Amino acid sequence: MSAKLSQILIVLSALVLFVLLFIAPKSQKAENKVAGKAATSNNSNIDLYVSMAQKVLSPELKKKMDGFATQKNYDSLVGFWDRLKRPDIASYFVEQKAVRLNTSDAWFKTGERYYYAIQFSEDKSEIPLLYQCAMRTLSKTLALNPKNNEAKILLASCYVEGSQNPMDGISLLREVEKTDSNNVKLQLAFAFFSLKSQQFDKAISRFNKVLRVDSTYIEAYLHLADAYERQGEIQQTITMLEKYSVKTPDVTARLEIEKYIKQLKSNINK
Repeated sequence: MSAKLSQILIVLSALVLFVLLFIAPKSQKAENKVAGKAATSNNSNIDLYVSMAQKVLSPELKKKMDGFATQKNYDSLVGFWDRLKRPDIASYFVEQKAVRLNTSDAWFKTGERYYYAIQFSEDKSEIPLLYQCAMRTLSKTLALNPKNNEAKILLASCYVEGSQNPMDGISLLREVEKTDSNNVKLQLAFAFFSLKSQQFDKAISRFNKVLRVDSTYIEAYLHLADAYERQGEIQQTITMLEKYSVKTPDVTARLEIEKYIKQLKSNINK
């Protein structure tokens, strides 16, 4: 990817980047084994990080937090830590609420929060723990609702990105594909893996399927442009960028894309 297109993708794309992996078949029995592993093997907790975060609070903030804690006001505790830009600690209190509710939706929300906290963690030593917390809580989601494909995709992402068992994640995604092949997040997972592994034709096919399933997902045009550019197909790159430019309501995005299109056309004519 060119530096310019990479910058545009980073700035403009609001994509949730799910698992980047190769697909392999498996059985239903194996799927149950995957969920069981995460439920039983990830016993680490985040208490130490919560304790360290609390210790550096100012007296005023500590008093405020203690008040929420005494009332067991988990929503306020989540908001408190979110405002301090500590989504990892906020996730811990989302989990405390899930313990109380013990519903599939509450555990899934917890798994999502832990997973998305990973990209904001400034302490790299915490990242493996956050993956473990995400896997543990997503496994509880699936124990209560085995048909939750969103949880399977996210759990698969954790296995591939943050564990020593990437094939377990691959197996989960294969199961989702059997029953929900039009799932946009699933297709994006496949497409991004294909890009990463330089299987550009497969990536293009997947991104095109995303657009067939959801024509409003216009960020797919940016990734199609990326795939074509990596293959040296500049005219197709321009075509995809033009389609994005026409459809985006973001004036700033349109101006950036149009400038890059001009640059590409200038290079072609040299």
